[in-house]
Amino acid sequence: MIFNKEGTTTIVTQEKTTIIDFVKGLENKYESLKNDNIIINLFTLEQISIDDVNEFLLLSNKHKNTKHSFVIVTEKISYDDVSSDMTIVPTLQEAYDLVEMEEIERDLGF
Repeated sequence: MIFNKEGTTTIVTQEKTTIIDFVKGLENKYESLKNDNIIINLFTLEQISIDDVNEFLLLSNKHKNTKHSFVIVTEKISYDDVSSDMTIVPTLQEAYDLVEMEEIERDLGF
């Protein structure tokens, strides 16, 4: 698991593991990430399914309830195909843009 912290955002990338192991590892490291916006970069995984993305749902909801962003990056699954509670975008740039917009909304009290 690779962690790359930029300001108040941490990008988490995993290259060689199952999604279930990735989510478990992320849950184990969550205490050190809980105050950051989190971007999950799944771009390097060759195959990913809707069920794989849904493995992040509980952690995503928990994190969003703390008023932080949780964004998944993959071009292999469309945001239309996952739960409306999940935030999924096709590129890292869109993830950064989304986090920035959500921070502005939180600052304005939305």
